[in-house]
Amino acid sequence: MKTRFRTFIAGAVGMLAAFGLAELVHGLYQPVPSVLMAIAQRVIEFTPGGFATRAIEILGEADIPILLAVVTLGSLAIAGYLADFSRRSPLFALAGVGILAAVALAAAFAEPSAALVPTVLTVIGALSVGCAVAGLLMGASGLRIPGATQPAGPSAPEGETVMEGVRSKEAHSKRGISVGRRGFLLLSGGAAVAGLAAAGAGRLISGEGLRETVSTAPSALPDLSASAGSQTLPPPPAAASIDVAGMPPLITPAEDFYLIDTALTAPRIDVNNWALSVKGTDNPIELSYNDLTSLPTRESDVTLSCISNEVGGGLVSNGRWTGVLLSDVLAEAGMSPEKITSATEQLVGRSVDGWTSGFKTEIALDGREALVAFGLNGSELPLDHGYPVRLVVPGLYGYVSATKWLTEIELTNWDFDAYWIQRSWSKEGPVLTQSRIDTVSDNDTLSASTIPIGGVAWAPHRGIDRVEVSTDDGETWNEATLAAQLAADTWRQYVYEWDARPGEHTLKVRATDGEGETQTEEEAKPHPSGATGYHTVEVTVE
Repeated sequence: MKTRFRTFIAGAVGMLAAFGLAELVHGLYQPVPSVLMAIAQRVIEFTPGGFATRAIEILGEADIPILLAVVTLGSLAIAGYLADFSRRSPLFALAGVGILAAVALAAAFAEPSAALVPTVLTVIGALSVGCAVAGLLMGASGLRIPGATQPAGPSAPEGETVMEGVRSKEAHSKRGISVGRRGFLLLSGGAAVAGLAAAGAGRLISGEGLRETVSTAPSALPDLSASAGSQTLPPPPAAASIDVAGMPPLITPAEDFYLIDTALTAPRIDVNNWALSVKGTDNPIELSYNDLTSLPTRESDVTLSCISNEVGGGLVSNGRWTGVLLSDVLAEAGMSPEKITSATEQLVGRSVDGWTSGFKTEIALDGREALVAFGLNGSELPLDHGYPVRLVVPGLYGYVSATKWLTEIELTNWDFDAYWIQRSWSKEGPVLTQSRIDTVSDNDTLSASTIPIGGVAWAPHRGIDRVEVSTDDGETWNEATLAAQLAADTWRQYVYEWDARPGEHTLKVRATDGEGETQTEEEAKPHPSGATGYHTVEVTVE
């Protein structure tokens, strides 16, 4: 095995051990961020907008795993080259390790919950362990570092043969025992496995995978119905649901709610130290969690969807949210519709991690039930969905409105571009009228009989007035039976009883919203304004 390759492997394994130790510490003590995740998060933030959008379009749901793989392999490669340089210029290699430490610390401290001293100690300690592992592997393989006393290697002068798979020590040598190729592979493999095991243990302890998912059930909300001015909703009426196999539930359980954001790890926020500041108004205010929940609260049924949802996709869910009207919070800060000017025409929500969204201030004050929400389906917000507080704005895609882990509301001019606007998505994000077939799937083989073709349609803030199903590729259309509309801000279930006959069939669905507008047949990708077209399913009837 060539010398340079061995040094490269030794350095890479050392970095793997460093990552493993850092992840283990993160699992045991959450205020120390995951260094790997923190670096990947900064890559996301600093990637040019057009490139980021294109990458998401090409890679889809594989974007995060690929990003983490690139960051990991890139780090291992850098460590491998530094190990090789250490044999010729130890000072250069040491400077490289210092730069790695600086990058890791800068990335970690950008995380909102990072603890200063433990994070510094973890990064320095992990890199020290990584250097020690690399040095031991190089020493055991007989690879000499200038100025260091290393064991003699098994390499022989030119023309002589080296016996592989043995360990060796020259007579009267004080350099220790060195190992051959097989021994080096065993040592480096063992160290790599130990690093991976430590990283896996850390992720397991912290309950994290490729991105954080939290299994702990959120706490139930206190009974707020007795609070002055508060409004609660009765259970959804039976008429709002259609009992057909494959139909999604009217209210999406919190654990099944769609999840998409730019955070690789959800910020962990101490609600006792959390505050919401509202600025850019006549009377800037700051509300604690207790201040917010002491305002009149209400429940509101709202369907949220992501602009990156493909036609027929699953990035849409319906929830019963609990919170305070955004208009009430703005009123506390001295804002009202007649006070909107060019300097306050955009409402920007800012997360604790710096992510931003923005929409026209008038939307928050036009009478819709836009919420500063702290509950979902009768419980506190799950951590992944914005605990302790987030924005919920009916009728707008999440990228312009649904700020999770909310910490600031700012009224500003329309020139400010929020996170996804900087990445070439549309400035305004009204939810388009959409419909989806849920009870049958593409390429299903069905038996000739009466088959219910059903699913959901949504046009939040406008409601759904009609849904039609075609079973002959759009040649003819049949009006579906609609469930009762739970609210204009929610999706609506539908079903069409199809007398299915043998053959190949192309099923399509389209919806008409409460303003009489039927969704367009023209097909478009999600970028930049949302996907359009009819959801289409091919089935065979036998």
